[in-house]
Amino acid sequence: MKCQWRITKYNPLYRNEKGHYLLDEWTCPSEIGKIINGQLFTLEDYLLIEHAYVETIIEFLNEKKLYSLRLIQTSNNSISQEEKTSVLYDHEFGMINIKEDLIVNINEIRIICKMILRNFADCQLISKDNFFVHFGWDYYMYIGSSQKSLTAIEFAKNNGLYVEKFFSPYYFEEKDTTRLVQWSEVGAEIPLVIGDEEIVNVPLEEYRKIFNLSEEHPVFGYFEITKDYRDFFQIFLSHKMDFTKYEYGLWAGN
Repeated sequence: MKCQWRITKYNPLYRNEKGHYLLDEWTCPSEIGKIINGQLFTLEDYLLIEHAYVETIIEFLNEKKLYSLRLIQTSNNSISQEEKTSVLYDHEFGMINIKEDLIVNINEIRIICKMILRNFADCQLISKDNFFVHFGWDYYMYIGSSQKSLTAIEFAKNNGLYVEKFFSPYYFEEKDTTRLVQWSEVGAEIPLVIGDEEIVNVPLEEYRKIFNLSEEHPVFGYFEITKDYRDFFQIFLSHKMDFTKYEYGLWAGN
């Protein structure tokens, strides 16, 4: 995807030659209430910036005439009762069931992006191979599109954000993708990968069929392998699969 941007609240004038940002600024909404660079970081300050990020995404979608996106690489993070007492929690978050391959509309996109920015959710949003929204650490956002999107870029700038031509560090194509079967011990308190093997030359359609994914899903991320699919995966492995000892998953990334 040729058109990609890094869109943030950070002024690029304050980066050094290595790209490191030199000013002391807030990087996470959890810092609300702290004194940063001599000033109190308030909820109101935060919400202004969050609004700019979210509505910039919507402007890109409107300019491209896209009214839905697909969720991929989702993390199943449930929101605890304690988190629901946070000033950052919104009752709308409880109305969204974030799951892999889900198609979401404009209103749902707004809610999900707020959840990601406030650390209540983690996923990427895509449309086939012509649009994406990626969120990184420290309030970095990356947008990719098959068109230049000049109106959306101007909107971002007018709302206090900085737009730089920049390839997303989370963007990669099928030709760059590695897929590994990974395994960890059954019942481990902290699951740790203790072995893996790469799988090659498997058509995407086969993965989509096994994991019940749509034809548009790029098969990036992590997918649990159940014993129902032992015969399929065993063909590609020298490791003898043993579901009494190990839990298995397919990891796909770069």
